[in-house]
Amino acid sequence: MRVIAKPKLVEFMKKYPDAAAALSIFYNRAKRARWTAIDDVRTVYPSADPVKVKSGRTVYVFNIRGNRYRFICAIHFKRKKIFIREFLTHADYSKEDWKTRH
Repeated sequence: MRVIAKPKLVEFMKKYPDAAAALSIFYNRAKRARWTAIDDVRTVYPSADPVKVKSGRTVYVFNIRGNRYRFICAIHFKRKKIFIREFLTHADYSKEDWKTRH
């Protein structure tokens, strides 16, 4: 898969250094991945969930650092691309206002 916006990922790593290792692992796994559907993603990230957002599109939410953070990506399986969207604390994710931004 091609991971779009690595600079955004690096920004998240700087802002949340305790999550940097987990984000780096995600990036490296995703680059090598050949995911074609959510079931493929869940072989590596069992807690990954598809979530419909205001635009009607689906984004995928990953739990990072034992549920401390939520990593939100748009995955275009046919195009083999992952678009990094947001990285939120669990508290910010729970507010659900992030859904209106996508």
